[in-house]
Amino acid sequence: MRKKFVYSAILANALIGLTSIWWLPVLWSLFIVVPLIGLGMMDMIQTKRAIRRNFPLLGRLRYLFESIRPEIQQYFVESDTDGRPFNRLHRSVIYQRSKRERDTTAFGTQLNVYENNYEWLSHSITALDYFKVNEHPRVTVGGPACLQPYSSSVFNISAMSYGSLSKNAVMALNAGAKIGGFYHNTGEGGLTDYHLEGGGDVVWQIGTAYCGCRHPDGNFDPEAFSKKAQHPQVKMIEIKLSQGAKPGHGGMLPATKVTEEVARIRMVEAGKDVDSPPYHRAFSTPIGLLEFVKLLRDLSGGKPVGFKLCIGHRSEFVAICKAMVQTNIYPDFIGVDGGEGGTGTAPLEFSNSVGMPLREALAFVYDCLTGFDLKRHIKIIATGKVATGFDLVKNFALGADICNSARGMMMALGCIQALECNANSCPAGVATQDPELVKGLVVSDKKTRVANFHAETVKSAGELMGAAGIRHPDHIHRVHIHRRVSPNQVETYLDSYPYIPTGSLLQGPFPPSFAFLMKISCAESFEPNFDEVDFAEYAWAKKPMTG
Repeated sequence: MRKKFVYSAILANALIGLTSIWWLPVLWSLFIVVPLIGLGMMDMIQTKRAIRRNFPLLGRLRYLFESIRPEIQQYFVESDTDGRPFNRLHRSVIYQRSKRERDTTAFGTQLNVYENNYEWLSHSITALDYFKVNEHPRVTVGGPACLQPYSSSVFNISAMSYGSLSKNAVMALNAGAKIGGFYHNTGEGGLTDYHLEGGGDVVWQIGTAYCGCRHPDGNFDPEAFSKKAQHPQVKMIEIKLSQGAKPGHGGMLPATKVTEEVARIRMVEAGKDVDSPPYHRAFSTPIGLLEFVKLLRDLSGGKPVGFKLCIGHRSEFVAICKAMVQTNIYPDFIGVDGGEGGTGTAPLEFSNSVGMPLREALAFVYDCLTGFDLKRHIKIIATGKVATGFDLVKNFALGADICNSARGMMMALGCIQALECNANSCPAGVATQDPELVKGLVVSDKKTRVANFHAETVKSAGELMGAAGIRHPDHIHRVHIHRRVSPNQVETYLDSYPYIPTGSLLQGPFPPSFAFLMKISCAESFEPNFDEVDFAEYAWAKKPMTG
């Protein structure tokens, strides 16, 4: 609170100094100081804007600049990792939808339709009113061995841990999930009371550090897991193998965020950097992974259990599929995280240069599961820069059943992309453990914005599907999405990522794009077997990864 008065006083004194040449001291106080103090007090007690609440008076400058952004945004260019726009227009749409404000745009298309990677949906002359023929679409997650299948929304909150996010952010996300009927993934930081307080459905993520279910030596604790997994709000369990922002690297939490409470929950030492191991101790082979899936399903009372990964060595995923066929143990879902996924803390090289992008990864995972005739048992969850209805539709076309969003949900909370996530100084109170900043995020207001953003995004996806004459996400195919690949060439997703026949990987001859992977992979080991492999024989490996 003291900081807020300091900020107000600094700005008030600056304005007094500037006007002292012309105004008498009494008039300064009457017409400048008193109104400024009043504005500062109003900023401190209002609940709608975290920036003004945390930075009275000074925070108003941000909204001043925001108000003129439409006129100056042409001078700011931002792109995501493969050249597709992730710009201020997307952020504006998220903010507007979270507040249920008008989210239409003026003056035509905002993108260059002749740039490479421009994508569009094929619409239909027989377009339909999607929500008149189909209610809010939901997906049932649960394979043959699942005793408690879960009916999931097609759009949910992706993994973000308490510790990385503030307690108020976690509570607002979960309460928003309760309002909107979707789930909230805990992230690898453990299941906390803050994830349960709002009453929303929870997916408990188990990372390599086994936070909340570990022995003091860092190994998995089945008893501690079973006790928490039985909680009725915990609907599914997700094993995190890797994440898109830093695949092959364990989770990272800087020392400034490791408070006494965070340390107690994670069972680590307060005030020191926390780096999760880059690998799991509970298993080391594809078969071992599936046995761990079965163990968690049994310990949770038959709830859906799956795993999340960013695709790296494709042979490793083929090996997992071979292990499924060999053991008849299936995960209930597989989360596919794209290399473009976000995080609060990651080494630059890992964030920018490691991990397969979501589009290619989704197509590969879907084709691999289809080739082994496993897709009928397993749902695919897509994560990685998912923020709009069109993102959902594109992912459905590539094989996803469900989509999760992290940064979109953070922006709905009020994140302004200050890029202070790893410094514990997030001005919006979203990604910080500083209690003075956390107070700026008011749960009662932000939970509604989270629910609004979810509802409006699903509505947008439904309207897009209706425009294409599609009645359900299951009916979207790769042929529906077009992409410009050069100034004079357009392909559909089907051209770029052709399907492979169901069951075509169960016996030879294998599709050319999988022949090499089938030869070097086995269910007993993640390590590819290059013995007696003639690489020259597989010169076709230079061709696209699927098809």
